[in-house]
Amino acid sequence: MGLEELRTLLARHARPDWTTAVDGVLISKVDRSDPPAPSMSGTLLAVIAQGAKRLALGERVFEYGPGQYLVASVDLPVTGQFTQADPKQPALGFGLVLEPSAVAELLLEAGPGDAPRSSGGAPSGIAVSDAPAALLDAVVRLLRLLDEPRDRAVLAPLVKREILWRLITGEQGATVRQLGLADSSLSHISRAVRWIREHYAQPFRVEDVARQSGMGVSAFYRNFQAVTAMSPIQFQKQIRLQEARLLLATHPGDVTGVGQRVGYDNASQFSREYRRQFGAPPSQDAARLRQAVRAPAGLLP
Repeated sequence: MGLEELRTLLARHARPDWTTAVDGVLISKVDRSDPPAPSMSGTLLAVIAQGAKRLALGERVFEYGPGQYLVASVDLPVTGQFTQADPKQPALGFGLVLEPSAVAELLLEAGPGDAPRSSGGAPSGIAVSDAPAALLDAVVRLLRLLDEPRDRAVLAPLVKREILWRLITGEQGATVRQLGLADSSLSHISRAVRWIREHYAQPFRVEDVARQSGMGVSAFYRNFQAVTAMSPIQFQKQIRLQEARLLLATHPGDVTGVGQRVGYDNASQFSREYRRQFGAPPSQDAARLRQAVRAPAGLLP
């Protein structure tokens, strides 16, 4: 019954830009299965009510369908593809942006032993599980408030906290809890991810980024791989190529210039790695991009 009502609510309130009247709550409705496309994950809870999606993070592949949820605790470069979506039965999904401050607040309010302890190592930045009934019930109650504007301002924050608590104490709680712990392994890796994203065009030494993140080199490398499924250099390459693709959509005739702007000194290396990533040379892919309507990025189905 929960999934059936969830589908009805999502279909009724879906907008082209995925936004809703509740801050941080997203709804998606996708009616076709396009080829795999790269995007950034964001820090997000995504629940699928109808349809299915496949998501690749480095060498890891995650598949999730009706009644399952995915959590992303770090903003990571991913490649996603809807495997079940058509006009007669579109993919329908609910999303909630995960805020570290909200996680930290709940962890501080929890009594001793109420929130399970996290293990020492950094969990994967993305994880998938079956959604328990209590979580689906809270999601449905939050979406009902879209039809109740008088109650929305007071009750929506309470239900969002309940959803977050269900995640913190659930099967993928370790991934979510570390989002709110200032000195967790995940928070150190998140700082490194943010630094690489902000300085993606610059060469760097892994030792320097590890030091900035407050970790030893071996621990940093091990935890970075655990969270992102990539080495720091591979992660930088993913960011460079995604940024290049965005630039080429508006500067299709300046392939060499775009390559240099994202940090490639060698034009042939840029073209080779771009083709390996996106399946077409930069100039050809740029022409294809200009003809396509760009959909919102992220994990939601």
